[in-house]
Amino acid sequence: MKIIKYLLTIIVLGILSCSDDFLDRTPLDEVSNETFFSNENDIVNYNNSLYDIAKNDRDYPIMMGLGPGPGVLFYHGIWWQDEMSDNLGATHPRAIEMYRVRAGKHNIDNDPRPMGYTGWDFIRSINFGLENYDRAGLSEEIVNRYKGEARLFRGWFYSDKVRRFGDVQWIDKVLNIDSEELFNPRDNRDFVMQKVLEDLDFAIAGLPEDWENGGNPGRVDKWVALAVKSRVCLFEGTWRKYHGLSNADFWLEQCVVASKELMDNGGFTLYSTGDPVGDYRYASSSTTQEGNSEVIYWRKYESLINGHFASRLFWNYNGGATKSFVEDVLCEDGLPISLSPLYAGDAQIEDVFVARDSRLRQCVLNPADKELLNYPNDDFDYPRLVGMTGGRNRSNTGYHVVKHWNAEDEQRPRNQHIASPPCLRLGEVFLNFAEAKAELGTLTQGDLDISINLLRSRVNMPGLDINPPMDPRYADMGVSSLIVEIRRERRVELFLEGHRYHDVRRWKQGPRFFGQSDFGIRFDAAAEARYEGANVEITEIDGIPYIDVRKDTDFIPEFDESRHYLWPIPANVISQNPNIQQNPGW
Repeated sequence: MKIIKYLLTIIVLGILSCSDDFLDRTPLDEVSNETFFSNENDIVNYNNSLYDIAKNDRDYPIMMGLGPGPGVLFYHGIWWQDEMSDNLGATHPRAIEMYRVRAGKHNIDNDPRPMGYTGWDFIRSINFGLENYDRAGLSEEIVNRYKGEARLFRGWFYSDKVRRFGDVQWIDKVLNIDSEELFNPRDNRDFVMQKVLEDLDFAIAGLPEDWENGGNPGRVDKWVALAVKSRVCLFEGTWRKYHGLSNADFWLEQCVVASKELMDNGGFTLYSTGDPVGDYRYASSSTTQEGNSEVIYWRKYESLINGHFASRLFWNYNGGATKSFVEDVLCEDGLPISLSPLYAGDAQIEDVFVARDSRLRQCVLNPADKELLNYPNDDFDYPRLVGMTGGRNRSNTGYHVVKHWNAEDEQRPRNQHIASPPCLRLGEVFLNFAEAKAELGTLTQGDLDISINLLRSRVNMPGLDINPPMDPRYADMGVSSLIVEIRRERRVELFLEGHRYHDVRRWKQGPRFFGQSDFGIRFDAAAEARYEGANVEITEIDGIPYIDVRKDTDFIPEFDESRHYLWPIPANVISQNPNIQQNPGW
């Protein structure tokens, strides 16, 4: 039975619900007394603290949501992740930690950067619980549920560290300040990822399919664990394939198995009301996922309990979608703009939306949709570019992002926003399944029809054929036209959901996508007259002027393949333990 899982009740109503510094305030030897861990309720309360820790996306970027960040930064929420990629053209100082990465300008910081080499207290908390759950004297089936929660968190956390840093220290017991293991070198990727897989498989076997008819809402279950395994194994398999490591097929096969089990038995279906111009963006813009049959896990927000301010801050500071993203969206005949006779060009922004996949106008503002979306709660014409007067919003690129837009939520008071985008959804699992099978060379037309073509059907797009024509723009990538189209589908379907940066790295395509500037709308004489007062830089592409977001800034993109596929280890980490050693090229 499918129960939509969300994170709120655990945090707010848990008897021992506690702040992120719980284990700093309460020494573990004080928790481990003769009376604690003596019954199931103690274990439930302890694990509630793990959920409370996991909601901090800055230090534990796994169960991504929109929780409040320091001040008004919020750069570690799920919507912001695409600012590290070629999907968005952010330049505002409040987003600098993201576009530093986008431009290859991140350096060896003294302390861990956001979403970086930090959060190890979470592992200590998890390991402490795992060492004590058996003291409650519960049946193996019951205790394995709670061990499954903890091990899912541990495997998920470690998989994120590996995808950013490569080798990391694997710690599966509680360490003290004088433990010798603290000074060990990093364990190699093969060893760590095998441990990750063991954790994920234990979670899949131990977690229930649901927690007794909807009890304990917000707890992770078997389906969450399968979705995480699908994601993790696709990343690992393709990283290994394109970065020249061994056992790529093993990880891809694991992705296929996990994805298919969830697809066949999880009870999830794509959200669809028969509205091809609205259903796709519903989940990303909604304030609740209750009743959404596509969502596997989400974080629920309540205005006066755990509200955020992201609906306004992201809208203000994302910079706009890029020309690169807009041009990757297919025409409504299922062909890329380079091949389709339906492509109307980009002489003016309205032309861009003519005869295109409707997901484009559900991601980027079509001026014709301003009233439909009540964007952005004012009466001015859009788009509006940086430098123009009037209106509540400006875009660096001219392509205002609307996939997340909720006019009502944006008007709520500061820190009372409740937009609640999914953390895990079936659409991603479909894409993982199809890509893994394509990389293995086992994908069939039938496989496409139960995965990607369901996504396309939702927006009234033609299905993907097993032998699609090659987009000439990508003919030199060294992969088949089928893989090109699956990657395109992933970019479009998962826009603003935090995948693009990691996808490009695992495909080893950094220079192609991250070594170029971010461009916006065509900015010729007609545009200059239309967008009076716009303060933009332009670069000619094939003789046509386009907005160039990075021109004449300190963030002209570069991608050095000798180092930028992995992040640097912070200086203070190496100073405390020289055996950790720095990543190559840094």
